Parts: sequence; C-alpha cells; structure tokens
Amino acid sequence: MIAKEIIQAEQGLSLKAKMRDYGQLIKFRLTFTVVFSAAMGFVIASSGTVNLSQLFWLVLGGFLTVGSANGINQIIERNFDKLMLRTANRPIAQNRMGITEAAIFCSILGIAGVGIINFFLNPMSSYLAAASLLSYAFLYTPLKRVSPVAVFVGAFPGAIPPMLGYVAVTGVIDEVALALFTIQFFWQFPHFWAIAWILDEDYQRAGYRLLPSFEGRGKRSARQMVWYTFVLIPLGLTPYWLGVSGIASAVVSVLAAVAFLYYAVKLLKTCSDKDAKVLMFASFLYLPTVLLAYVLDKL
Repeated sequence: MIAKEIIQAEQGLSLKAKMRDYGQLIKFRLTFTVVFSAAMGFVIASSGTVNLSQLFWLVLGGFLTVGSANGINQIIERNFDKLMLRTANRPIAQNRMGITEAAIFCSILGIAGVGIINFFLNPMSSYLAAASLLSYAFLYTPLKRVSPVAVFVGAFPGAIPPMLGYVAVTGVIDEVALALFTIQFFWQFPHFWAIAWILDEDYQRAGYRLLPSFEGRGKRSARQMVWYTFVLIPLGLTPYWLGVSGIASAVVSVLAAVAFLYYAVKLLKTCSDKDAKVLMFASFLYLPTVLLAYVLDKL
C-alpha cells in the first residue's frame, strides 16, 4: 500500500514537472501578454456589445499560435540557450524534452491556433496569425546571431497582435488596424533594447548582438531609444484622429509617452544599467496603459 502511494506521488511529481516544462517551452507569461494585446484590439474594433464567444476563440487561437512560435524559437536556439544564464534551464537546453517531442507539440499548437482563428473568426485574421508565427520563428530567430537588424524584423510579428484582434472583428486591414500595428511596432524598440541593455553580457555569451549600435551599451544605442520613444507621442493620437477613441484616451496616450520618453532621455544622460532597468519597467507599463485607455474610452 505504501509502495503504491509512493509510485502515485512520483507520477504526480513527474506530471507536474512535465507541465512546467511545457509552460517554459511556450513561455506562458510572455504568451499571455501578447494575447492581451490581441484582445484589446478586438474590443477596440467592437461596436456596442463585445462578442464574448468570438473573443474566447481569439484568445485560445492566439495563445496556441504564440505558444507555438515561442516553442519553435527554443528548438532552433537550443544550443545557444545553454550558454546564457537566463535560458540555460529551459527544457530542451537541459535535455528534459526531446527535439521531436517539442517539434510535434509546437506543430500541433500552431496548426490548431491558426485553424481556430480561421474557422471561428475570419481568413484574414488567420493569415496574420500564420505570418506572425512563421516570421518570428523562421526569420527573426535565426537573424538574432547575424545582425541587430533582427530586432527590426522581429518587430513586425511582434506588432501584429492588436491588428489581428481588430481584424478578427472587421475582417479587413484598414487605417485603424494599421495605427494599432504602428504603435506597437515602434514601442517594441525601446522596450526590447532596454532588455537587451540589461542582458547584454548574457546575450554576448550566445553570440547575440541586439543593441542598435555596435558600441553596445552607450550613447548611440540610448539615442535611438529616445527617438523611437519620441515617435510614440504623435502615434498614440492616431486612434483619436481616426475617430475610434475620445479625448480622454488621447490625453492618457500623450502623458504615457512623455513619461516613457523621460526615462529614455534619462538613460541617454547616464547610460547606466539602473536607468535601463527603469526604462524597461516603463515600457511594460506603457503599452497596457494606452491600450486600456482606448478600450475604456469606448465604454
């Protein structure tokens, strides 16, 4: 009886460990934040009552698609993940999960995710989902060890989620969809470069050079962060100019961008890791603040 209980306990621990590994493979928290942007785009596009059934399918399909892209990223980068402190414990890098197992799992997720979006929403949104998955996994990922241009390439799939959510409702890519895409596109540069600044030494262990200047942490890299952050001030006003949000969200978007810019300028002055970390946290706050402001302005 005791032996049976021990076996059951070991099986339970094994199952928990396997689920934890799958969660690491799809980068659960990152995937959730990406899907949040898509959901915000969906609500912004909705006139009147939000179709909760369609929103559910968007979240599910988006989650599976993004999870697939993140998993493929780890398959491709498995040998480099072993070299970095922040990624060394990933399941494929540690051989806790085989490449075949991960590839089958990610393929199922990707096909199911894009299929759900196509079947329950519309073909155009499924094309965007497929484009995001393929470009992230097979263009951005291999470019990371080649050139800092990888950040520019990766910004395209990274900016698709709010546009995809909007198109899931409308079925077309119009000026509002492009405005949401552009805001998230430009936001990614100071966001990702702040992270790359903090993790620069870790990235270099794997041969990644992701800061915008070859001098690495310095004035040139910080200056580019300032310019991309500055552009967010007028870009944040485009939903107001296009008539999909009101003056309240316009004010919030400007104030959020100005605060974001303040921390980018501060990093330019000091070039310190401390201020890069503050800028990173500011970037985490900027996007959900602005997207929620657009949504709440419609209520």
